[in-house]
Amino acid sequence: MVNGYSFIDKDLSIAASRRAAKDTGGSRNEYESEQAMSAQLVEPKPTWASQVIKRDEVTRYLQDGRDFIDDAALEAQLASAKPDPVRVRDILQKSLAIETLTTEETATLLSVSDEALWDEMYDVAAQVKKKVYDNRVVTFAPIYCSDLCVNNCLYCGFRAGNSGIKRRCLTMEEIAREAEVLAGQIGHKRLILVFGEHPRTDARYIAEAMRTVYAVEVPTRTGSSTGIRRLNINAAPMSIDDLRLLKEVGLGTFQVFQETYHHDTYAKLHPNGTVKSDYAWRITCMHRAMEAGVDDVGIGALFGLYDWRFEVMGLVAHAHELEARFGIGPHTISFPRLTPALDTPFVQETRYRVSDKEFKRLVCVIRLSVPYTGMIITVRERPDVIRECIPMCTQRDASTRIGVGAYQDEYEQQEADRQQFTLGDTTSLDSVIRELAEMGYITSFCTAGYRCGRTGNHIMDLLRSGKEGCFCKLNAILTFREWLDDFASPETAKAGERIIQKEIEETRDKVPEKLFRQLMAYYERTSRGEKDLYF
Repeated sequence: MVNGYSFIDKDLSIAASRRAAKDTGGSRNEYESEQAMSAQLVEPKPTWASQVIKRDEVTRYLQDGRDFIDDAALEAQLASAKPDPVRVRDILQKSLAIETLTTEETATLLSVSDEALWDEMYDVAAQVKKKVYDNRVVTFAPIYCSDLCVNNCLYCGFRAGNSGIKRRCLTMEEIAREAEVLAGQIGHKRLILVFGEHPRTDARYIAEAMRTVYAVEVPTRTGSSTGIRRLNINAAPMSIDDLRLLKEVGLGTFQVFQETYHHDTYAKLHPNGTVKSDYAWRITCMHRAMEAGVDDVGIGALFGLYDWRFEVMGLVAHAHELEARFGIGPHTISFPRLTPALDTPFVQETRYRVSDKEFKRLVCVIRLSVPYTGMIITVRERPDVIRECIPMCTQRDASTRIGVGAYQDEYEQQEADRQQFTLGDTTSLDSVIRELAEMGYITSFCTAGYRCGRTGNHIMDLLRSGKEGCFCKLNAILTFREWLDDFASPETAKAGERIIQKEIEETRDKVPEKLFRQLMAYYERTSRGEKDLYF
């Protein structure tokens, strides 16, 4: 390593590049060869950060040189909020009407201290989720493609200054093997690819990784093949041109977390001289995504860096900014909680640690404040915490491994020198699906909306009206039937059969007879092994 920025990766050799190009065609050859020639030692030039950040793609979104997060105003709203029960219940009715709350209304909910009133809020949050998304839970898994990073975030195990991490950047062959495990052995249909910020993992590398994963086809128990149908990306902020490239390759949701919306805290945690130290570049990343045509964006905050109430306010302010400027709010909101990682003293020293009780509250208020959005709870949390929060959430991961190359290597979970953070839940997808079914939830592997144009403002209108739930319920039944036949253990199959029959009966009473007949025709075809039928 040179100055914390350069890494040697023997895995990315010229020979491996040629093999990958031979296997997948010429589109990869030029790219892989160029990467391989520079693989022995890659050091960002001193001007690399300035080349990454396109200043004109920041200033166009600012007002009088300032971004849309007004720390003082948000703090004042929190300080002045009064939890009058009548006012709180009026706000809850607005949530049930699937209207985005103002930051002032959000502050009122955050100020509630009465436990009985919180119980009402939890109940309404679950009603909102059911109204918009029915009883579906979408599952996914991450592939960590690289832990190379030029940033030095004080809370992150992958930070450049952490010499204890075993650095690795996957070749396209290795990425394909990761996808084969997730699609062929576990049964995932939706993945998120995760990348550190580094010249080696620029937009071209990400685009090739996406092409590689989409090309994977694996056999199933029923004899037909399957693959990954939806790829989301968690990566650093990018330029409009780079985002257009990823959109062309099939980008689903582009996910970037602000980490903390509090300006002073952000500056303390992201040292000067790193790309990530530029708050304005990061806070405007979704503006660039929208301009690039990426209309499904995912925002989030890392809870534990600053006051959790302020971070909820920041997320709601971010949603309002996107709605006001583009007419489309965030497709998803994530709320990861700070967990231990190798050589990250800040995690142990933070004054803003979030308790389980506070965590459930922040999940509740986000659901009420941005009622249309998908909400992602992850295996950072323990199983009992996930169970408590799942009635308000729409997505969760399962069978997750967060080391680079972790699925094909099958190393022991929680190896600190290979992970960005520690996991709270290592439960398999099969067990998660069985538990969800026993709780009354159907696991959905549906990706149809993205291929039918139900994205961006189109899906927002459907979500607000509750109509999207109809399409999704039908497609959840079909994709769940497909997964049960291809991957379920006997115990999970039994639980799954009960929930799928319940869903069919509910659908019979909710949709027109003609549509129900079409559903059952698709269902029979799916039961015979046909894949990827959808509405």
